[in-house]
Amino acid sequence: MVSVQARLAQARYAIERGVSQRRACALLQVARSGLTYTCKMPIKDAPIVQAMRHYSDKYPRFGARRVRIFLRRDGMSLGRDRTARIWAKHGLQVPAKKTKKRYRPERTQIGAPSRPNEVWSYDFVFDACANGQKLKCLTMIDEFTKESLFIDVAGSIRGKRVVEVLQAVAAERGYPTYLRSDNGPEFVSTVLLDWAARHGMTNMLIEPGKPWQNGTNESFNGKFRDECLAMNWFHSRKHAKVLIEQWREHYNTIRPHSSLDYQTPLEYVSGWKSSSTTGAFVSK
Repeated sequence: MVSVQARLAQARYAIERGVSQRRACALLQVARSGLTYTCKMPIKDAPIVQAMRHYSDKYPRFGARRVRIFLRRDGMSLGRDRTARIWAKHGLQVPAKKTKKRYRPERTQIGAPSRPNEVWSYDFVFDACANGQKLKCLTMIDEFTKESLFIDVAGSIRGKRVVEVLQAVAAERGYPTYLRSDNGPEFVSTVLLDWAARHGMTNMLIEPGKPWQNGTNESFNGKFRDECLAMNWFHSRKHAKVLIEQWREHYNTIRPHSSLDYQTPLEYVSGWKSSSTTGAFVSK
């Protein structure tokens, strides 16, 4: 259906070409008074538009809904539809947020590691204490030896803390070639990526929704939850740190691992080191 404004424009066009005003309006079914009508709304809306522009400049992230509250405080009572219409008509839409560009390293993937200290993988496990304190545990594994390198226990762990833990472990063992993790914000933070690049390490981020690509660490986390977190009642975070460290030592030195031919990680490392010069060692 053709709008009234469009039919008025057609009527004016016909009149300019010699058609009488009465006939043109009758043919297009518009009132003759509409030909000379001037909308007074722009004049009426002028103070509202001025106030809208003021608040738009002052609060650039506010939209029509919030600005309407300020207008009401100023004594300008507007309905939601009218506010939105005037707001959009004068181009006062909220500017779209700029997407923060985050550096993401190439998703490098390699096969099974062939030596200790080649690939470290890490992830988080969450739990709680009896006193209500939250536990966030950063677990770190050597994928070749299956050794638990460190378990950091805290209430909150951010990218900077992850770097501190990595640096502490690297100070004892040297830097790995690869770091494998999921796409958590702590693991793709600028501080961690910069630190890894400075020390010549490659970040291997698994694809979203594919936790099996970090299978070694996911398997460890399952054992950690079943054999430690679910079997102990932590009175406090300090108590949890003590028991978790005791379990980690047990995991590395006493617990047999089927993937290591039922050796402990430390026995496996010892066997690899003693036979690496002769070439007799076979990785299980």
